Amino acid sequence: MQSYYYLLLDVFSFIVPFLFSFEKKRMHFIQHWKAYFTSIIAVGIIFILWDIYFAYQNVWGFNDQYLIGFRILKLPLEEWLFFLLIPYASVFIHYALKYFFPAIQLEKKTTKWVTYVLFLVGLLITVFNYDKIYTFVCVGIFTILMLLQIIFEWKYAQRFYLSFIIIFIPFFFVNSALTGSYSEKPVVFYDNTENLGIRLGTIPVEDSFYCFALLYSITLVFEYLKNKKKLRSSDEN
Repeated sequence: MQSYYYLLLDVFSFIVPFLFSFEKKRMHFIQHWKAYFTSIIAVGIIFILWDIYFAYQNVWGFNDQYLIGFRILKLPLEEWLFFLLIPYASVFIHYALKYFFPAIQLEKKTTKWVTYVLFLVGLLITVFNYDKIYTFVCVGIFTILMLLQIIFEWKYAQRFYLSFIIIFIPFFFVNSALTGSYSEKPVVFYDNTENLGIRLGTIPVEDSFYCFALLYSITLVFEYLKNKKKLRSSDEN
């Protein structure tokens, strides 16, 4: 049973949002599946390539004790599923909050200042830790995303910044499960010479930047595809 630890973590994180996607009276989220899965896969490919490279560089690794044993390019099957199932569940939370609490969002001016602060923090961490590959790449991508947010002022940040606070709660418990909080040994282990060595519980602080960059990028691509579909439908009518 121990060998199914990571797989079950993936499945149980995904199953509730997945089942609620079929609810028809309110959100009816399955109507957006094509755009949603396209966004997850498109963004996920970039992060998976990064994941594979880091696995080959031994920046992180995976404990076979908690895996079913099938690997592709040094990544266990469970890690591949992670990039499909966890983003689905996480970004679903954002859209559920948007649907049920439509009035809750940051003001445009507040969003802009939060973005400037996040960009500055990310830039300083990146510049002063260029010798730590996980920190440099992870926080660097986050910083570039914040720079793009400053340039394009995407309105989606007004909700997503707040949603991420809620999303981070289940993310914290899932990632804690992967990094050894609830098991004898961690499922995912890190070379601490390549990160800051700062942990939130058992989670490297870089994982928070990683999570934000992954999920906000998916949200941006999803919104683009959804709006494109809406424009196409209006033109046809």
